[in-house]
Amino acid sequence: MLRRLAIGLLWAVPAYGLGAFGGGYFIYLTSANQHDRSVEAAMTGAFVLGPLAALIGFLIGTWRAAKPKVG
Repeated sequence: MLRRLAIGLLWAVPAYGLGAFGGGYFIYLTSANQHDRSVEAAMTGAFVLGPLAALIGFLIGTWRAAKPKVG
């Protein structure tokens, strides 16, 4: 069980980075906000898309660690 959680955390860390930076960049490119576009992108990436990606990465990591090894 502890091994599954550790692998899940190892998946969550890079997933957070991808979600935060990739999502922030996407928001920066698509935002119609003209005054504080960079702040909007940074906050959305760090506090919305990054944690969402980390959660998804954690779930995928724990799921993949739980699969039985065949062969």
